Amino acid sequence: MARKVFFSFHYEKDNWRVSQVRNIGKIEENEILLDNKWEEVKKKGDVAIRNWIDTNLKNRSCTIVLVGEETANRKWINYEIKESWNNGKAVLGIYIHKLKDRWGNQSKKGMNPFDFFTMGETKTKFSSIVKCYNPPFQRSTDVYNYIKKNIEEWVEEAIKIRNLYKL
Repeated sequence: MARKVFFSFHYEKDNWRVSQVRNIGKIEENEILLDNKWEEVKKKGDVAIRNWIDTNLKNRSCTIVLVGEETANRKWINYEIKESWNNGKAVLGIYIHKLKDRWGNQSKKGMNPFDFFTMGETKTKFSSIVKCYNPPFQRSTDVYNYIKKNIEEWVEEAIKIRNLYKL
């Protein structure tokens, strides 16, 4: 059975790369916003964005942060990560910088978005708990195939990890 996931990503920079991952079809994801719909939500302000995120996180098992060059430490990415974890959802990251964009370009590897969070009184780095996968290939097609081959397993592993930290 396909798990229901929420994709978190930097819309302006990575939506083309994200569409490649979404089209793998191995998991059931939330509805993606098209450019004009995203602009409508953004124009309504922070409350509307937060409500859209909260609504789309409902009934999801896992949040997958698709990490591009500028994904880490963005306001809404951080919100999605925090809300996901605090509401008992599994979280994982996948670097997508080696997938080509609409113009055939790859980008630089971004920072791990989980490095910006700590957990509990011990201040354990979130990145030491949540995995962020970096496909070990240079060619976009090889990166795509690697993600396709492993994404279901990564989601299941993230769920197991999350279950170790139940509230």
